[in-house]
Amino acid sequence: MPSRRAVLSLMGRNAAGLAAAAALGPALARAQSAAPDVTKGHGIAMHGAPKYEAGFTHFEYVNPQAPKGGANYQGVGGATFDNLNPFILKGTGGGLISTLVFDTLMKSSSDEPFSMYGLIAKTIETPKDRSWVAFELDERARFHDGSPITADDVVFSFETLVSDKGHPQYRQYYHDVTKVEKTGPRAVKFTFRSAGNRELPLIVGQLAVFSKAYWSSRQFDQVTLERPLGSGPYKLGELSPGRYIAFERVKDYWAADLPANRGYGNFDVIRLDYFRDATVAREAFKAGEFDYRAENQALAWATQYDTDAVRQGLLIKQEVKHSRPAGMQAFVMNTRRPLFKDWRVRRAVTLMFDFEWTNKNLFYGQYVRTKSYFANSEMAATGLPEGAELKILERFKGRVPDTLFTEPYTLPVYAGDGNIREGARRALALLKQAGWEFKGNDLVDAKTGEPFRFEILTESQAFERVYAPFVQNLKRIGITAALRLIDPVQYQKRNEKFDFDMVTEVWGQSESPGNEQRSIWSSAAADTEGSNNSIGVKDKAIDELVDLVINAADREELVASCKALDRVLLHNHFVVPSWHSPVDRLVYWDKFGVSPPHRRGTSWLTWWFDPGKAARLKGRIRSQP
Repeated sequence: MPSRRAVLSLMGRNAAGLAAAAALGPALARAQSAAPDVTKGHGIAMHGAPKYEAGFTHFEYVNPQAPKGGANYQGVGGATFDNLNPFILKGTGGGLISTLVFDTLMKSSSDEPFSMYGLIAKTIETPKDRSWVAFELDERARFHDGSPITADDVVFSFETLVSDKGHPQYRQYYHDVTKVEKTGPRAVKFTFRSAGNRELPLIVGQLAVFSKAYWSSRQFDQVTLERPLGSGPYKLGELSPGRYIAFERVKDYWAADLPANRGYGNFDVIRLDYFRDATVAREAFKAGEFDYRAENQALAWATQYDTDAVRQGLLIKQEVKHSRPAGMQAFVMNTRRPLFKDWRVRRAVTLMFDFEWTNKNLFYGQYVRTKSYFANSEMAATGLPEGAELKILERFKGRVPDTLFTEPYTLPVYAGDGNIREGARRALALLKQAGWEFKGNDLVDAKTGEPFRFEILTESQAFERVYAPFVQNLKRIGITAALRLIDPVQYQKRNEKFDFDMVTEVWGQSESPGNEQRSIWSSAAADTEGSNNSIGVKDKAIDELVDLVINAADREELVASCKALDRVLLHNHFVVPSWHSPVDRLVYWDKFGVSPPHRRGTSWLTWWFDPGKAARLKGRIRSQP
């Protein structure tokens, strides 16, 4: 997905009504063949058929009768914003703008691995080999100024994003699209580099559409605080850079009655208030300054919510189980730095992280160790390779680590008492093989005498307490790691320029990985500023494995290819894997109607304001009408 961090999921759009299916007419209600091997219909799945058939009225996990109204205030930590165009590299974009203000050609459901349904595009057409995709636009589609969305707008949007004006990630994401053309006033076709990329028609469906007329008098690649013209369920309302940004529901939103939108976008106002300090944000939340918080600090979850409001049921504290892939969170070693070129050095550094002590003493045992780049999914490599995965890997013998054929990838398991002597011995042995030796209390390069020193960069005070014992463990074997806390904006820019030795990175994964893997692991991405390849991976074998993932013909082949890629990445010891949680930790004031959880957890974008519940909170929360 095209966002910089982690954050690769596309959130829901606005609501619908039961009259939608009839209003769309026969064109959406049928799936037809325009040619023997060409399918045209209301939706598309990456593999197999979409769950929701033509004529469906809403997704199963929403409340189709959810009322409109009320507000949802949220606190946001980290970097603020100085730019209202989130589709470029320059500046820091305001949160949720791309999600709420701009509609896309199609919209995904949250209870399938990867399927897309009509939004701006009324129908999608593609051949069996998926060598191209064509869309027929909904004749009712409109921008917020009332102007129609046309094929010219779609062509303009794509060409702008993949040019040097758009964020560099889009060029990676849409690398295999070779041509986009208008084939009618409301028809557009995308031609691909080759056949077989089953995901490509779907991710073209994720394309955000801009007004060509609006941008004809503006520079797309420049930072701006002018409210952009969109077509989504919300417009930008009041805002103050560095403080807050608000979104106002579009009362005459053109797509409110589409089946894929029903039950979404129920709040009249969504507001994000920015906090640089997580502790300040948490206290403001408990004081009623905002309504909803996804708590990502285990210590705070365990100790900071023993309040009267929680005991009285006014403030809901809830763990929501999910089965979505956890991806990888890790301490990343920048292999662009000579210090981290040798895998033995990277493995030695990994051995010095005591997860068991950290989990016990800092996290109250709430986490599990992450052991895969596709953790918590069927795509995670386990044991030794076999079956289809082994057949794939055998093609790469001599080009990937030999150990992956003979040894399962393992991480040290310590007692949790702080004693990691055995790990330290193994780390020192590896470092000696890599050309390092002790000189006094320092580990130095045996040839140059240069000490082993590097900087750990973080924007989070919470991570200081996590890194501190790791730094002490490294010191035991003569490695000096300097921990540096910087402000979120500087941290983001240094990440985008790969100007760091070690940082914490999170690579989220979907249930159907595909083209976004190029932005994380490819050689081209390693040299592309702003890409997700923070490691600096430049390996032709890994490039080829990424291509196998992207071009998998069916689910079985996709899973085997992901396992093979995962195993190769793990055995290169690029990162110090950290942890993940099998639950989402949510805290919110009891003013909402809450939609039921699904396989990916729950999304507040499908919640709604409940006046009856909110009446109990009168005088307790700022967003109370």
